Amino acid sequence: MKSDDVRAAIDLLTRLGLTVDDITGIDPRDRCAPTFSEYITHLSAALPETTVRTYRTYWNVLERKWPDRPIDSPTVTEIDQLVREQRERAVVRSNYRGGRGAASNMISAIRCIYRHAEADRLIHPPDNPATKAAKPRRLPSTRHALTFEQIREIGRVAASTGNDRELDSLIVRLHIETACRKGGVLALTIADLNIQDCLVKLCEKGETERWQPVSPLLMRRLVEHVQMRGGPEATDHVLRYRTRTPVGRRRYDYLTKRIREHLPWAQALQVSAHWLRYTTLTFVEREFGYAVARAYAGHSEPARPDGATYTYVRASLPEVAEALVAITGQPHPLARVDRAV
Repeated sequence: MKSDDVRAAIDLLTRLGLTVDDITGIDPRDRCAPTFSEYITHLSAALPETTVRTYRTYWNVLERKWPDRPIDSPTVTEIDQLVREQRERAVVRSNYRGGRGAASNMISAIRCIYRHAEADRLIHPPDNPATKAAKPRRLPSTRHALTFEQIREIGRVAASTGNDRELDSLIVRLHIETACRKGGVLALTIADLNIQDCLVKLCEKGETERWQPVSPLLMRRLVEHVQMRGGPEATDHVLRYRTRTPVGRRRYDYLTKRIREHLPWAQALQVSAHWLRYTTLTFVEREFGYAVARAYAGHSEPARPDGATYTYVRASLPEVAEALVAITGQPHPLARVDRAV
């Protein structure tokens, strides 16, 4: 059958509101769809680790609630009810916003499952209940840039309290200089250090990678940290405990808790490592413009009609290095000028 004939047949079925299964007499609901437990196990093994970690908490809810139900059985109403229950169970903190975040994340986790189910031809797009489930409108973030004095206080707490001050100081300094995400720090390996050019390769969400300038002082301390804690023989990760094992996410929990305990304003704002990213990028945008800030953040080019313009104003690595010089007050080998604060 010619491709034109196939398209004509599909167009005719669409106008009639029919599917191939309607013609063949096969009811999609008669197919043996996997259960939530089975399909989540499949996705957990197939998808990137960062994606699985993002949705794991909410997939656990589905596995507890509907472990043996086929993925094509829930209705839109049932999903809405499940999301509402998750919203009501959201932990109330000082930055609580009515459980919107929990509800939004739950919807995203469910839609991820059904998006792959469509791709695997386990359900038809019109039968996807997740696309019709209500998702709370995202409110503007409450995060904002911190003051230089507040940044200094965070650095002071990291460097003067806790059971591993050297490690915590390196973590805070990495976030301030690179505006990286938490995953970028945890994934940093010895092979990601370009010592000569003072660059670190950040591997972050969405499997993105970028080379980011760091000050010569920070690079020297990172190298010394690796050497003092077992070298490459112990682990290929840069940041490690005194036991020579790689740093994990729990270190961030410990560091964040300590900062909030010592700084009442940090507790009130619920400051986390991501606030350091906001602060650095705000400074870069104000001093060097949007293009440099976008490059500094590692953001991809926007997919919108006027996005072509950004292709021509993309910031270069030397420009990012110049912004770093302004932040640290130290020269950088890639910067075209040494601009100190």
